[in-house]
Amino acid sequence: MTSPSRPTSPGPWKQAIRILARNRSAMMALAVLALITLGCLLAPLYAHVVARTDPFTSNVAGSISFDGQPVDIMQPNDNPLHLGLSPIGPTWRTTYLLGADSQGRDLAARLLYGGRNSLLISASAALLCLLLAGTAGIAAGFCGGVVDMVISRVLDIMWAVPVYLFAISLSIVMVSQHIRLGPFEIGADNLLIPIVIIALVYVPYAARPIRGRVLALRQAEFVMAARCLGVPGWRIMLRDILPNLTTTLVMMGPLLMALALLAESALSFLSLGVQAPAASWGTIIQDGEGLIYTRPMVCVAPGVAIAGVVLALNILGDGLRDALDVRDAARRSA
Repeated sequence: MTSPSRPTSPGPWKQAIRILARNRSAMMALAVLALITLGCLLAPLYAHVVARTDPFTSNVAGSISFDGQPVDIMQPNDNPLHLGLSPIGPTWRTTYLLGADSQGRDLAARLLYGGRNSLLISASAALLCLLLAGTAGIAAGFCGGVVDMVISRVLDIMWAVPVYLFAISLSIVMVSQHIRLGPFEIGADNLLIPIVIIALVYVPYAARPIRGRVLALRQAEFVMAARCLGVPGWRIMLRDILPNLTTTLVMMGPLLMALALLAESALSFLSLGVQAPAASWGTIIQDGEGLIYTRPMVCVAPGVAIAGVVLALNILGDGLRDALDVRDAARRSA
């Protein structure tokens, strides 16, 4: 007579996915991020098929047709003397849906193209930051001694410099000249420059918690038992330390991406991030700085996009933390 088999408990990752799927706020945030990302990826389709415009070509002398009537893209201001010109405002149609910027370019199309660069830079910078911070934190926490002291002091020096001051200083140096790495040359307009800059400035903020987690794991019973059995250090790191760090790295990902998006927008607003003719949400806000009183949509639209993505990333990060935190999961199941 065979004994009935016991139901197998789901693995920690499956359990975390189930907990996350039951979190409505996190799922809504994930849906918002997916929709914004999809819209930005479809920017060429919107610009060339729907809006039928080139968002990178100046069109100050152009006009569009509404109900058979030609309408100038640059129109006289609404002041009593009608001095100066302002771009057309939102039409809420396929052409110039959100209006135009100071160069007569379709704002909606530029918003989608700018979102591609902003999301690409922030996601890449977050991944690079996790890689650099993880390497530094693991080396400092696992090796200890002189290695820990040197890495910790370097991180302290980086920590002492304000984030945006550090980022602006690096940007001025790297954007003002071409960078040569052997046979390779990185131009000032290469997106790799803001990615590296933003990743570097947030390394100390991510490396410290990783180091603390590694220090705690190094004193765990299973690691001490492996040391007593003579298991090599590299094997302990690969088999015991790194798997237990995965949840920490995953939880930090959305937060770092949100911080990177804010940093990229600030640098691009100061002309130290994405360079013309490319666009990002920060450069679009800069373009609309002089139109804040006449055509505020040029600044409001990218600002709302930045705020929406940052808010969604923070809500998703909270959901991931709740789902991956073993103690909270055990408390909920109790």
